[in-house]
Amino acid sequence: QVQPVESGGGLVQAGGSLRLSCAASGRTFNINAVAWFRQAPGKEREFVAAIEWSRGVTYFSDSVKGRFIISRDNAQNTVYLQMNSLKPDDTAVYYCAVGSRVHWIYERSSYDAWGPGTEVTVSS
Repeated sequence: QVQPVESGGGLVQAGGSLRLSCAASGRTFNINAVAWFRQAPGKEREFVAAIEWSRGVTYFSDSVKGRFIISRDNAQNTVYLQMNSLKPDDTAVYYCAVGSRVHWIYERSSYDAWGPGTEVTVSS
């Protein structure tokens, strides 16, 4: 089983940047894709971005496309989410999700293991 752990959240002003990290331990050779989801208070958890582990192909939600960058370091079993031009609407708890057989990259049910989350607050 893979255990992902997020870090890098915090408080930032609108227009600023943050970089989140997701470090995976355990059976990392099984990783097929890693994604970031977020959940704002009172809202459903939503897809933010994902990266295919072997090919490095990336996917983004429309709300973050052009502002966020997802990357990976296979040797360190770590995925990064660089968040730029942050807006108050980006305020949420951000979760890293790891899947061994991901068929629907945007779907929560595709992922086997989830981190505890890291909180991001963007002030206006």
